[in-house]
Amino acid sequence: MDEWKTLKSEYLHKSPFGNIRKDACLLPNGQMIDDYYVQEYSDWVNAIVITKENKLVLVEQYRHAGNGFFLEIPAGKREGNETHEEGIVREVKEETGYISKKKPIFLGEFMVNPATQNNMVKTYVIQEAYKAYEQVLDDTEDINVKLYDFSHFGELILSKKIKTQLFTASAYFMAKYASDEKSLKARLREKFN
Repeated sequence: MDEWKTLKSEYLHKSPFGNIRKDACLLPNGQMIDDYYVQEYSDWVNAIVITKENKLVLVEQYRHAGNGFFLEIPAGKREGNETHEEGIVREVKEETGYISKKKPIFLGEFMVNPATQNNMVKTYVIQEAYKAYEQVLDDTEDINVKLYDFSHFGELILSKKIKTQLFTASAYFMAKYASDEKSLKARLREKFN
């Protein structure tokens, strides 16, 4: 299998939110695609934020393209020369007022939609979070902070009792799997040591 060759690129739209690029591509089998559209966005960061009481910190906000209110994990993009880790700590503090003395744990990075988008989402877990500040929101943000039991939040996703997006669901199930694996390993160590 070979990669496609980009023969020509032109920008159809550029904005602070993202760009739309049109590529002319030559496929390995000789087929030409004259108008392959790519959406260029900045990388995103998001985090599963868990309090000392095992509550999941979520943000509820209106999403215009989704035509409704969605319950999501805190997320955003880096500013200036921030690292991804610094960016998510800032986003969580601004959106929710929650912080932690523990360092964020990196869960993974994933392409958002490699068929049409060029950006990545980097996912973290922030443990033992506590509310220390008031929200500091942008003029276009209107966010309600909601707390849900971490252990049972997956049931709400799977039963469709909440409206959320893919990044929240995938990050939650990754964090839940990691916590279950850690718990299982600890129980096995106790039993056999």
